[in-house]
Amino acid sequence: MMKWITIICLAFLTAACAVTKNGMESSAAVLDASDYSHYVELFNKMENENIVQAIPNAQSWEWMQKNIPLFDCPQQNLEEIYYYRWWTLRKHIKQTPAGFAFTEFLVNRSYADKHNLISCAVGHHVYEGRWLHNQQYIDQYLHVWYRGNEGKPMAKLRNFSNWNADAVYNRYLVNGDSSYMLNILPDLQADYSAWEVEKRLPSGLFWQFDVRDGMEESISGARREKNARPTINSYMYGNARSLAKMATLAGKRELANVYTAKADSMKRLVQQLLWNPRDTFFETLKQNEQPANVREAIGFIPWYFHLPAAGFENAWKKLMDEKGFLAPFGLTTAERSHPEFRTHGCCNCEWDGAVWPFATSQTLTALANLLNNYDQNIVSRADYFRLMELFAESQYYRGRPYVGEYLDEKTGYWLKGDQERSRYYNHSTFCDLVITGLVGLRPRADNIVEVNPLIPENKWDWFCLDNVLYHGKIITIIWDKEGTKYNRGKGLSVWVNGKKQASSEKLTQLKTEL
Repeated sequence: MMKWITIICLAFLTAACAVTKNGMESSAAVLDASDYSHYVELFNKMENENIVQAIPNAQSWEWMQKNIPLFDCPQQNLEEIYYYRWWTLRKHIKQTPAGFAFTEFLVNRSYADKHNLISCAVGHHVYEGRWLHNQQYIDQYLHVWYRGNEGKPMAKLRNFSNWNADAVYNRYLVNGDSSYMLNILPDLQADYSAWEVEKRLPSGLFWQFDVRDGMEESISGARREKNARPTINSYMYGNARSLAKMATLAGKRELANVYTAKADSMKRLVQQLLWNPRDTFFETLKQNEQPANVREAIGFIPWYFHLPAAGFENAWKKLMDEKGFLAPFGLTTAERSHPEFRTHGCCNCEWDGAVWPFATSQTLTALANLLNNYDQNIVSRADYFRLMELFAESQYYRGRPYVGEYLDEKTGYWLKGDQERSRYYNHSTFCDLVITGLVGLRPRADNIVEVNPLIPENKWDWFCLDNVLYHGKIITIIWDKEGTKYNRGKGLSVWVNGKKQASSEKLTQLKTEL
């Protein structure tokens, strides 16, 4: 059963690297892992470890040294939350009879599948976990979901909308493991077909209850309304586009054409039917085929998958508007000026305006895509940086690092913060946003390393991302304005296996071959 487990083994010319069954030892070119151990010592002391899964706190730092990219920056809270989020992700690794998996809640939930697994945030888990050196965790996690029920998918795989095929392909862009991806391709095809049978409308769009998007009590939806939402329709576009790319890699041209056509159709339908010209925003289409007429954070999701053509960028005017989505403690899930904002009653998992890390992660991923791939002057790198600051600032509770379900947009109070279910809620990304957004390592299928930091040049005089396992090599990215912090030269530089491959005196886009 376990023959399919892939354990990445690499040899480096410039840095010795010991490989164990638990992953790779750190082979950082610049940073010393021991400089960050104090964070883990603090995290371990913050709690009574009442729930232990595969890797206990006592082994957390050893595990992190073997698995994570190292990050160094002058903004202490951003650095602390970066290491905190890797520490919390590790808490959710669970050994099941079918292999490793990632939980969403540490406490048992009545609506979970076997092993207390919930399918809602699988895409987030894969995007975050794709940067771990030891990929057996994600390998086995996906197999648990798609083959862990006596060789069949788990019973509750489609209880929530998912963008799993997109996440699998974007993981391939980091690790380059096409064999694993193509092995699971038939499972992802079957899942896509099942969604078409279960949720496709006569219009060609897909419907979903808001609660099955993990977004219950929204302004636009209801627990039993079959609405065409930007969420599931963007997910299905992203999944189709990724399945087409997988089929191309497999040499299945006809299959690739089928999924390309599906993606093209979804793109057209989303732009024609879910775009509200009055609000200049992608919005939910109600089951009576009338627009919901409310701007919600789900309207930014199409850019997560590069769906919109040029011409829809005006939607982003509301992002940094305090009457729109910008609040003192982050991005709200509905427009603040809407008359139904925060009217559905506190603390019932309402998505009518409070700040949810799940949605923040999606919006920031979409924003990074916009800044990298669209020609617009509505939002800027400074906006991305400020929102990442807010995201980090929000992840504290009573003075300690904390990530939970959702929080009050004005006070920063975690709305279920005193409930055991909320602690370490594994429902979002953060480290992936630091790597691909702030530092700007943009995963690609070819042999090019592309770096485009979304940090304004006047903000930080230095930062370093090190020990990044990318396409089988160790990538180091350094910004050292004066050249005196890391003593590797002035400016921005990209290193591959300890060798400088590209540099610039300015904080700008760099590309170099591996």
